[in-house]
Amino acid sequence: MPPPPGKYVRYLIIAAVATTLFLLSRSSLPLPTTTPVSPSNEHSAGSSGQSEKKQSSSEVMRFAATHHGSRANATFVTLARNTDVWEIAQAIRQVEDRFNGNFHYDWVFLNDKPFDDNFKRITGSLVSGTARYGEIPPEHWSYPDWIDQDRARKVREEMKEQKIIYGHSESYRHMCRYESGFFFRHPLLQDYEYYWRVEPGVELFCDITYDPFVFMKENDKKYSFVISMYEYERTIPTLWDGVKQFMNDHPEHIVEGNSMRFLSDDKGKTYNNCHFWSNFEIGSLDWLRSKAYMDYFEALDRRGGFYYERWGDAPVHSIAAGLLLKKEQLHFWDEIAYYHTPFTHCPPDEQLRKDLRCSCDPSGNFDWNSHSCLSRYFKTNEVPLPPGVEEYSWLAIFGFVILFANIACIFAVAINSRARAEVLITVRHLYLQSQTFWERYQEEKREWERERLRMTR
Repeated sequence: MPPPPGKYVRYLIIAAVATTLFLLSRSSLPLPTTTPVSPSNEHSAGSSGQSEKKQSSSEVMRFAATHHGSRANATFVTLARNTDVWEIAQAIRQVEDRFNGNFHYDWVFLNDKPFDDNFKRITGSLVSGTARYGEIPPEHWSYPDWIDQDRARKVREEMKEQKIIYGHSESYRHMCRYESGFFFRHPLLQDYEYYWRVEPGVELFCDITYDPFVFMKENDKKYSFVISMYEYERTIPTLWDGVKQFMNDHPEHIVEGNSMRFLSDDKGKTYNNCHFWSNFEIGSLDWLRSKAYMDYFEALDRRGGFYYERWGDAPVHSIAAGLLLKKEQLHFWDEIAYYHTPFTHCPPDEQLRKDLRCSCDPSGNFDWNSHSCLSRYFKTNEVPLPPGVEEYSWLAIFGFVILFANIACIFAVAINSRARAEVLITVRHLYLQSQTFWERYQEEKREWERERLRMTR
């Protein structure tokens, strides 16, 4: 008796569904129920010879407890327009109330146009340190000589049609290039060693009772972040090609013990699009001014991707930090509860939130969202994921079971000539049916169009 139609094809369909379930489930990570482990703490515990144990990232505060009165040579830096005055006023007030009111660090404001008196008056009244205002040199906020501006314009028009965020914007591209390779060269920043980037409209939800700048300096940290995520791939199609060329041309700048595992899943062949969200970053200005970083930026800048594509400063900074620095020189600030539209970082440790008088909702924490790259950062630093966060969920396990069961069925089909013939007949039948449906759809569409034209005459 011949097998019923579709008997073997359904095995293939079920296997495809199971594979889809498995791939989707890899990103279905639940919110952790307890405090994550700080990568730096994990290493310090191992190096001390003690048995490894999970420590709260409030180790930063325990460090700060022994450094009362210490101070770093640092400043806040903000790129803003005059029209951003009330959004930046809100951000300044957040930073001053939560942190700087006790530390009085300076604040550098930069603009491609002169700041007006209103902006200076309002922001200057809110900053507890010295407010300094600088204008960006035109050569740092314009097209370099090697850019074909007609080609760049066509790219913007194409991205506008494709509805790529900021894809149409010329000023956004100038900003990304400036933040990637020029802000740290501004004369107002030459006297400082560390910077904290603050953008208009951001919010801080916890007190910062310690000094992040001192922590960075004393622990040889060069770059730090709060939120990490995947970049929109259509904005950076050739960025990694430029990075690979730079690595080939300047192997002397690629340090051992770097964070390549955070950036790539195949040891550097391709980029997984992970980056640190650069609207919040605390970092070393000396590192950005180093020959390694300058060679890196100039190599990328010459490729024109800031204008021929839409390279952002976040992946540019992140890739540099991942390749030019040792992984121990990067830091994740679990204690700094932060919001920038539309994402929030909120410490999951309830006691830490109480200690720091936090006002954020931990259920909105982005850290373990499927679009977050924080789990990759933890794995790069060989830190276990927090309890409640697993690489594979129950859905993945179910998908594995169904997948392997159907692999066996597919194998049976492959070695059974009768089964193969049945599959081929069924597939051909489905193909012919789809063709019929498509032709019928096209004919009905043409008929509808003729009727529409008749009605409009």
